[in-house]
Amino acid sequence: MSHIVQIQTEIRDPVAIHGACQRLKLPPPVQGEFQLFNSTAAGWAVQLRNWRYLIVCNVKTAQLAFDNFEGRWGDRRELDHFLQGYAVEKAKLEARKQGHTVREQPQEDGSIRLTIQAGGAA
Repeated sequence: MSHIVQIQTEIRDPVAIHGACQRLKLPPPVQGEFQLFNSTAAGWAVQLRNWRYLIVCNVKTAQLAFDNFEGRWGDRRELDHFLQGYAVEKAKLEARKQGHTVREQPQEDGSIRLTIQAGGAA
């Protein structure tokens, strides 16, 4: 039986943040308090490609803090790639915790298809 699922991503899992950074070949995230352009933010900081400032993931509130000056200091697509990578890594983690196998297939349109098979270890 096949099911299509859409996910509203909340950034709450440091392990999945690390996984998304590895997947995108970004530097490992760092926890702390960080300076953005005119504010500070606390959480897990990620340096996206060609972004002037870090994005900061507050896993307690699921809020992201970032300043890309309407695209002048960072391409929003890089953030979208990170969010997609996080969602894939989190879904895989949760499926495997329940003993399911996961198969990942990149699609031509840039989306990623995950096939989760109940039972069996991955």
